Parts: sequence; C-alpha cells; structure tokens
Amino acid sequence: MSHPLFKIVALISAFAGSLQSRDLPNIIYINADDLGVMDVGYQGDRYWTPNIDRLRASGMLFSEGYAPAANCAPSRACVMSGQSSPRHGVYTVGGSERGSAALRKLVPIKNVEFLKPDNLTLPAALHDGGYRTIHLGKWHVGKDPLEQGFDVNIGGDKSGSPHGGYFSPFKGGPMERFNEKYPKGTHRVDIFADQAIRFLREGSGKDAAPFFMHMAYYSVHTRLEPVEEFLDKAEGKDVNATYASMISKMDQGIGKILDEVERLRLTENTLIVFSSDNGGLRKYSSQEPYRSGKGSYFEGGIRVPMVVSWKGKIEAGSTCAVPVSGLDFFPTFLAVAGQPVPEGKLLDGESLMPLLKEEKGFPERALFWHFPVYLQSDDGDLNDSHDAIFRTRPGSVIRSGKWKLHEYFEDGRLELYDLEADIGERKNVAADHPEVASELHGLLKKWRGETNAPVPTELNPKYDPKAKAGGKKKK
Repeated sequence: MSHPLFKIVALISAFAGSLQSRDLPNIIYINADDLGVMDVGYQGDRYWTPNIDRLRASGMLFSEGYAPAANCAPSRACVMSGQSSPRHGVYTVGGSERGSAALRKLVPIKNVEFLKPDNLTLPAALHDGGYRTIHLGKWHVGKDPLEQGFDVNIGGDKSGSPHGGYFSPFKGGPMERFNEKYPKGTHRVDIFADQAIRFLREGSGKDAAPFFMHMAYYSVHTRLEPVEEFLDKAEGKDVNATYASMISKMDQGIGKILDEVERLRLTENTLIVFSSDNGGLRKYSSQEPYRSGKGSYFEGGIRVPMVVSWKGKIEAGSTCAVPVSGLDFFPTFLAVAGQPVPEGKLLDGESLMPLLKEEKGFPERALFWHFPVYLQSDDGDLNDSHDAIFRTRPGSVIRSGKWKLHEYFEDGRLELYDLEADIGERKNVAADHPEVASELHGLLKKWRGETNAPVPTELNPKYDPKAKAGGKKKK
C-alpha cells in the first residue's frame, strides 16, 4: 500500500503541472484541402479571402512553404506523425496501382492506407502534455480521430471527400448527427465555425487548460458546390466561380474563429497556423507561374500557402524565404507547448521557432519527397505534367537551395531545375550542371537509405508500351 505522504506529494505535483499547463500557449492549426499556393487573396486579386489576408498581415508568410506530399492522405499522415512518407508508408489514397495496368512499366510499392495505431500523433503528444484537443473536418489518416489523440471530433473519419456534400442535410458519415441541430442548407463551414466557437467558449475560463484546435476544412476538395452568397466575388475574373465561392466561404469560417479568439482576448496567447495539404487541382485553378498541381511533384503540386500568426511574438507582415515543410509543424508545436520530443519518437522536421522569432539557429538542410507509386491524370494535358497519362510516375525529389532534382524510376531519368531562374521547371539543366545533379542525386540516395525508402524495380508483366491512355479515374 502506498504511503499517504506519497499521495499528497503526487497530488501537489499534479496540481502544479495543471497550473503550469494553463499558462501555455494555445495552438490553432487551420488546414485547407487542395488549396493551391496561388488560391489566396494576398497572392493577387483572383480570389477573395479577407480573413486569410488578415492572418498574413498579422504574422509571417513562408513564401517557400511546402506540403510533405502532393496529395491528401500522405501529406496529412506526414504532418500528424511528424515523419516523411517512407517512415509510415502512406504514399497515396487507397491502392497504389492507379491508372491502367497496361500503362505502368513498374509494379508500384504497396500503399499503407492509414497511420498505424502505435505511431504517436501530434494531437496525442499535445494531449499528453496537458492540452485539450479538438478536431473539426477532414481527418483521413485513420478511422476515428478520438482514437488518435483528440478529445472532441466534429466530422472527422477516414473519408477523403465531403461525405454527403457541403450542405445539410448530410446522408451518412459523421456529419449526419448535425442534421437535426442546424437548418436545412447549412454549410459545413458554418457548422465547423459554430462548433469551434462553442469549444473556445467552454474552455475560456481563467483556469482552463490550453487547447490545440485542428480546423481541417474539406474545402476546396471536389465535389464542387457553389456558395451563392460569394459567386459575385468572382465576377470579371478569370477563375472558376464555383471554386472561388468555396474558397471565400472557407475564408468566412476562418474569420468567425479569428473573431472569437479576439473576443475572448486570446490572441496574445495563441499561435495560429494556416496552410494546405497539397497544391491546387490544376483543372480548376492554374498555379502559374508554378507548374502543374495536386498530385505532381512540380512546384504547383507541393508548394502551398503557409502563414503563421502570434500577436506580440511574430512580426506582423513579415516574410521568410527559407524553404520549410509541413513536417516542421510537429516539432514547432512541441516547442510552443514547452514539451520535449517524446521518448522514442523520431521526427523528420525542425522547429520553426528560430525563424518565427527571426533568430539564428535554424539548420541549413535539404527537403525530400518520395513517391514510389503511380497517380493517374485527372484531366489529361491540362495537368501540365510530363504526359497526359499520369500526374506523376514513381520517383523522388530533393530541393537544396535554389536547386531541385527529380529522379524517375521507370527510366532512371534525372531532371535538375534552377528555381531562381526557372520557377516553372521548364528547362532541365542536368546536362549543363552534371556536378550539381550528381551531388544532389547522392544526397537523395543517402536519404532513401536512412529512411528505408522502397524503390520499385519489378517490371509489370501487364505493361504494354503501345497502350494508350485509359483506366478508371480517381481523385
């Protein structure tokens, strides 16, 4: 039997830890779905996003911000695990044999659909550190966010697209339970905003624990559904009006959450991050001057909007041109929470705090991507990729400084691009700079070895070099 004194000491320690946790900053991570780097107002006048622009004006823009992968599930798995794709094996959505078998030269590596239960997630780590956690919207890295570190789940499950559409009533899926709570025709974004505000108010007392909010919009993932109140914002602009209205609706929801944070006087104790899970879907929104879009490892597929705001801690209106990735969010949020990296947890990113504070100490490094599977084209030549058949074929990519190297496994092809001179990745200069290509290729192979990244080498017996584009299309 434990001595009574031990129990008293334990209670005092727990109380002290609780008091300490109440002084820790709150964290709000807003993650859009399929929103391209050029699909926000601060990039020009094509899209109306006053609240995203408001975040940008109040914080730091990472002009070289990247997603850890070029499509939904792997990108989210990377952020939530803090690990690059080879560590967890999530490379795509569903199976890896995408597109017609006759058009795939190699047998792709098998895909892992969800993060494994023993992979400690970002919300679980923060929860263990005393944070209240809420997920709203798209999860897609497991079947139930409540089993992966969240106290509250609003609408999250394994779905990659908005089950039942964007407007209530919803047929099936985790949003169905809200059909009786909101009027017919209520948009998901409004439900998420209302539920987020309820969560903020419930935990706004002086003795409340800090919170981590994952506001993961389905917007602007297909299916596209127009939002009538915002269609006029696209008039006279060279944009898809439905797509633009969906962006503006998401922006409105973000504004409601920001307003509540201000009303509750939490801005000086709340870090807010806004980004997207991958590049924009090229068929609906050109990412020029960046090439291609979602599913491609050209810049248009992996470069994303990324803004971090924290009143009084981050210089308003500042810009950072250091290349960073969504893999950096896990260590950054741990640093904000005053938590060490959990024992046994391997993280592939770096804390962004030195950059956010504009201090020295952020390491020089390369960024890596690995995609040993196929992703078929969703709209032929409009994808602006290598061919009309696939958005990308199996390969790896490294970015180091101004240089970016692609390696494709079907033929061993290397493509080197100077991003300072050729942001559109149109001119392969590997032959002009063989020493650079060789050095980066060596670093890429070394990284693959360190992460046990599998490279497909088995020839596909169903491959037919004379076959034409075809096969079932998935998004």
